[in-house]
Amino acid sequence: MDQTALIHIAVQAMLITGKLAAPMVLTALVIGFAVSLVQSVTQIQEVTLSFIPKAIGVSIALLVCGSWMINEIVSFTEELFKQIPGLLGG
Repeated sequence: MDQTALIHIAVQAMLITGKLAAPMVLTALVIGFAVSLVQSVTQIQEVTLSFIPKAIGVSIALLVCGSWMINEIVSFTEELFKQIPGLLGG
């Protein structure tokens, strides 16, 4: 296994990680921004107020995107297993 193959696999792993984390991170970001905006307008400064909406939003995002996420990680893993003989030099 040469260094370029290892770097290629590492880059693919980071890209798939970003793709899989994006729905939940973006959902939490949007909900957190909306709650912060409401807190600023109403001058309610409760730190724990944004936790429940974020948890519910991330749960919904996970339910909606879960099957896609599983398909992505399974196809990535299958592709890695297909590359093993070539990486070992066989």
